[in-house]
Parts: sequence; structure tokens; C-alpha cells
Amino acid sequence: MKNSLKNIAIAMVAATTLLSCSNEDDTTTNGTGTLKVEFDNIYGDANFAFNTPYTNSNGEIIKVTDVVYIVSNIVLTKEDGATYTVPKSDSYFFVNEADAASTLLSLPNIPAANYTKISFGIGVDEAQFNMGGTGQGNLWERADVLGMTWSWAAGYKFVKFEGTYTSPSYTDASFMVHTGKTGEIYNYAEVSLNLPEKALVRTTITPQIHIMSNLKDIIDGTTVVNFEDGGMVMGGAKVQNIMANNVPNMFEVHHVHND
Repeated sequence: MKNSLKNIAIAMVAATTLLSCSNEDDTTTNGTGTLKVEFDNIYGDANFAFNTPYTNSNGEIIKVTDVVYIVSNIVLTKEDGATYTVPKSDSYFFVNEADAASTLLSLPNIPAANYTKISFGIGVDEAQFNMGGTGQGNLWERADVLGMTWSWAAGYKFVKFEGTYTSPSYTDASFMVHTGKTGEIYNYAEVSLNLPEKALVRTTITPQIHIMSNLKDIIDGTTVVNFEDGGMVMGGAKVQNIMANNVPNMFEVHHVHND
């Protein structure tokens, strides 16, 4: 009887040890994995849709027909505070509402770890632009196809937000909000977001960070754009204020999937 009890105890210890090893394997942070980042465009409290009438805080009714923004220079922060920077050559994305596939970024070869923060830029950073035409790879061509460039001297459009507006003086007049470099001011925006849950990058787990992008904040955030004053917003103080005050605040992490 004693030998039987001893054998049972040994079996239980062995089973516990195997289970513990299995759990440790599930949480291993060796190797690399893939991380996905989804940009889900909304307008105010509603899902965004083209040609839908939205009323801004100044009473103007807008209908959006085109929206694209450049996401760049993604940096991930681990739970121990260390960071991983996505290679620059793989870190420029055009989030185009008209192309659903473009709203889901796939980042390969991410070191396995528990990540607690994501940071990124909106636009093309000045260092990249200063590399000149030969240093852009196919970035300029990709941007040009989407209407995200001016002349080479003026550079890239960082955000393109277009449609029509109705105000006291105008009905269904065209508006265009194009942000980018203005004179000597570069207007590149930086965003840093804490994750409500850790993103567990593993060789066997591909997390997905779900970011809500509130397009309303482009023109109706801390800085309010009044189209009655002019529908073409492409330079000067308006663009500077949009990129400094509005764009960095239009993003929020809704949740993280660890599947």
C-alpha cells in the first residue's frame, strides 16, 4: 500500500512538472513572430463611411470622399522598457480608407516578447526625405499613385482628407485638407499609445493591435477648421496646427487580440 501511494505521488509530481514545462513553453519569448496593427477609421462615435453627412462643432456639414494617411517609423516597447524599432525600410504604410487591405499592417520578424506600447509617426520623417530621390526606394512612386505627393521640393502629403462641405454661404462646395511640410516647418507628427492588454508576440501567436482613428479630429479637434473661411487647407498655420494639435490625438488603442 505504501509503495502504491509512493508511486501515485511520483506520478502526480511528474504530471505537475510536465504541465509546468508546457506552460513555460507557451510563454517563451525566444525567436520571432508577426504583429498585426489595424487602423479602424471612425468619425466621432460612429463607424466612418464615405459620402455620409457629418456635422462639425461649427455647424458645417461635410461629406468625405477620400482619406489617406501615412503611418511610419513604428517602435514597440516591451514590458521591461526595452524597445524594438521596425526597420526603416519596412516602416512606411499608406492607410487608405478606400482600400480595406491597407488598413491592416502586418509586421514580420518581431522579436518574441510582451509589448505594452506602440509608437509611430504620421507622415514621412525629415531624415528620410533628406535622403533625396535615390534614397526613397519606391516610396515616392507609391505615394504618387495615391495622390500623396506635391512637387519634390514640397515633398509628401502626410494626410489627405477631401470631400464637400455645406456652410451658411456654400452648398456642397469642395474641400481639401492636405498636410505636410510648410516652408521650413516639417510638421511630422508622432504618436505614442499604451496598450490596454499586452501584445504577446510569439512564434505561435500573432497579436493584433486594434487602433481606432477618429477622422473627425483632423478638422474638428483642439484646432477647428472652419471651411467657411476657405475650403483649401494646404499650408501655413492651419496645417501646422492640425499636425501639432489634432493628428497626434486622433488615435486610440481599442483592444489587443492575442490569437
